[in-house]
Amino acid sequence: MKKAPTIRDVAATAGVSVSVVSRVLNPDSGPVAPAKRQDVLRVIDELGYRPRAAARELSAGHALTIGLVVTDLSNPFFARLADRIVWEARSHGIQVVLMTTQEDPHLEADSLDTLLDRSVSGVIATPTGGNIEKWARLQDLGVNVVFVDRTIDELTDVDVVSIENFDSAKRSTEYLIGLGHTRIALVTGPRSTSTGRARINGYRAAHQDASLAVDPLLIRDVPFRGDSGGDAVGSLLAMPQPPTCLIVANTAQVQSSVRRLVQTGIRIPEELSVIVFDDNPWTELMSPPLSVIRQPLDMLAVHSLELVLGRMQGKLSDGPRLIEVKADFLARNSCAPLAQTAIH
Repeated sequence: MKKAPTIRDVAATAGVSVSVVSRVLNPDSGPVAPAKRQDVLRVIDELGYRPRAAARELSAGHALTIGLVVTDLSNPFFARLADRIVWEARSHGIQVVLMTTQEDPHLEADSLDTLLDRSVSGVIATPTGGNIEKWARLQDLGVNVVFVDRTIDELTDVDVVSIENFDSAKRSTEYLIGLGHTRIALVTGPRSTSTGRARINGYRAAHQDASLAVDPLLIRDVPFRGDSGGDAVGSLLAMPQPPTCLIVANTAQVQSSVRRLVQTGIRIPEELSVIVFDDNPWTELMSPPLSVIRQPLDMLAVHSLELVLGRMQGKLSDGPRLIEVKADFLARNSCAPLAQTAIH
């Protein structure tokens, strides 16, 4: 069966950008030269292109609907992020269809099919890393896609909003190196994800800048679901030469990792300095309070909505946007100089 023409097909045939076609479809979103507008309308007629319901909603002034695809609502970070995005969308009069994939590419594929059937105007998503063709198809059909927190390297024309993952991991590692530590353990997300790779690279860069060798056994990339963080921590502590400090850069595994530390009775920071990527209130209530990388959820939500809304209204120029938001490093009492750490 012949595929229906997409907004990209119209742009290519008319010799204009996708944003110009979008402005033709949505007259209030920006000016288009009369001759160019006629060319685009002619191509739309020749190709039989049917603008999606989203575009018609825009031009008619009806309420817009976007899809929000998050990987795991049991992860406190994504639960809070989804809440902030929904709140921000409602402040713009935008309705949200929320889907969760539970880190499963198959569920993600089903979610994308559902969103296509719902004719959403745009999608904000934390991708699993799979379904490259489906994500590309979604864009080809004129759906504006913004990735938040993670990205997919193969999809080079998608807008992305994330924290400075490389910088956050590098700053955390540099802080511990500055305290005299040389055996720094890192528990992070899977290397198959952009966040996992960036945080490992930041960790490595800090070692390289300090002329320290990296022990690959101290790097544990673990799944987001389950209790693999705790298992990784137990394995690290059981090493013949265990680490003197720990960075948990997998937000979903922070609780599991800290639980294992409490269960083993290890003293923080006397026996182990600890930094976690989390901004839950409980991290400050720990004894001692944990040093954290605080991820700015509000800024991630605001920028994601601004990008998807700007695309829908044809107000952004062609080419993908990458917005990296700086995360705060809050040094509390869970880290101590190596000289004060009882090496075990």
